[in-house]
Amino acid sequence: MEKGKNKKITPSSGNVFADLGLPNAEEKQTKVRLAVEINRLISAVRISQASTAKLLQINQPKISALVNYKLDGFSVERLMNFLTALGADIQISISKRPGTRRPGKIHVTAA
Repeated sequence: MEKGKNKKITPSSGNVFADLGLPNAEEKQTKVRLAVEINRLISAVRISQASTAKLLQINQPKISALVNYKLDGFSVERLMNFLTALGADIQISISKRPGTRRPGKIHVTAA
């Protein structure tokens, strides 16, 4: 059989957690996007995990979990609070999608 034959390619929905059929996919995606930005800001200021922990008022093992994207112990609200502590502004925009009855979606973007 030739390479590439009989392979089915499924396009992504844009949310890997939903594509994998995981529960709370929107929340997981939101947490990851927030954590990516937190980790970017931490890297930009070049401070240690211990100093970051002090700044965010959490212990160093939680910083390690955050840096390694182990996010089960963090709420979206808590991650947003970390971002503001690191000097980021957060803007939330809510809009009604006309002509649809489907549930809304959460989308996080970082500038």
